[in-house]
Amino acid sequence: MGLGTFKGGVHPYDGKELSKSKPIKDLAPGKELVFPLSQHIGAPATPIVSVGDSVLRGQKIAEAGGFVSAPIFSSVSGTVKAIEPRRVPTGDMVNSIIIENDGNMMDTGFIKRESIDDLSKEEIIEIVKEAGIVGMGGAGFPTHVKLSPKEPDKIDFIIANCAECEPYLTSDYRCMIEEPEKLIGGMRVILKLFPQATGVFGVEDNKPDCIKKLSELVKNEERMRVQPLLTKYPQGSERHLIHAVTGRDINSKMLPADAGCIVNNVDTMSSIYRAVYEGKPLIERIFTVTGDAVCEPRNFRVCTGTSFQELLDAADGLIAPAEKMIAGGPMMGFSLFDLNVPVVKTSSALTCLTVDEASKYETTACINCGRCVEACPENLIPSRLADFAEHGQKAEFEKWYGLECVECGSCSYGCPARRHLAQSIKTVKKQILADKRKK
Repeated sequence: MGLGTFKGGVHPYDGKELSKSKPIKDLAPGKELVFPLSQHIGAPATPIVSVGDSVLRGQKIAEAGGFVSAPIFSSVSGTVKAIEPRRVPTGDMVNSIIIENDGNMMDTGFIKRESIDDLSKEEIIEIVKEAGIVGMGGAGFPTHVKLSPKEPDKIDFIIANCAECEPYLTSDYRCMIEEPEKLIGGMRVILKLFPQATGVFGVEDNKPDCIKKLSELVKNEERMRVQPLLTKYPQGSERHLIHAVTGRDINSKMLPADAGCIVNNVDTMSSIYRAVYEGKPLIERIFTVTGDAVCEPRNFRVCTGTSFQELLDAADGLIAPAEKMIAGGPMMGFSLFDLNVPVVKTSSALTCLTVDEASKYETTACINCGRCVEACPENLIPSRLADFAEHGQKAEFEKWYGLECVECGSCSYGCPARRHLAQSIKTVKKQILADKRKK
């Protein structure tokens, strides 16, 4: 079988050797945990607890604020200490529930299930909804909405995003190596919702051990297969993964379901398994602490609400001063100025680097070399779009398909003039979308 790929993209240094070989380690939660009410796309969750209330691990503390929303659960037992704004990894201040951990980890009593044969499609979607599962690869789209397309009979492919193309991150890799049965179990649950669909595990070819392991485990599964992918960033982008696996294309006005596809990342599918088979809501995730500034890069199983600072401390802190700290990876992550922020459902990593490559160089004039065009996976002209953005020419920006940008940063990475192309495009894109919402 040939390698799936797409046009454009770049090949940044991946840095995965720092944490790739480090097994997942369970991290005990700290004394205080913070649960922001906005951990997903859509309406914020609504608190259903009050200050002073006692809560159990796995207890719902906030209910969904609408159809495109998701409930939030406590990952520890303890007492509600406050409900107040706290900073989150993106830098925003978000209303949050603060819980003081009592250290007992008393739970609500998770009910396990041996088989899903007796579950209806509606019951499965309700379980996923009530477990508060969202896209854990970064987007945070409520999973029960994704699993409820208008025309379910037209879904041909369920794609597990096993690419993990973002440099430095290895949490998905460790999940595939250590807990592949949960990933496959999650795929099995989704396939029950879509009888005509084929389940595909899209894995980059720099992970041959994962390809081998998953292929062996699904060899007797009639509706599942493994698709090796050419290692290239942003192979894990939803649009480009769909193209690499199926040859189908979508744009900003379409959903993957419009192309007959549903895409979920590794941790999301594993969370679906835990919800359906183990009765556990989304209260934990796998998280990578890495970078050349980190003393002991590791992969952790961490309770949601845990502080980034506690995770860094668990990796033995910094071996050298960090010039750049990032929530996520260097291509699409968010720079941090404070580690006193909580792990939320969409948090995947903390990357600490001794050199800030982006600020090391001064921006110079565009030399019209076309490298940004070659790198762009959406066939756009990033240098021109950035010019429109910097001059506030929103109409021209839209005319030249600026809203199709997937914000991957490939253009900025490849630009020899070190222009902040992706940042400029992303900023004006947000402004245009905000203007459209107001209208």
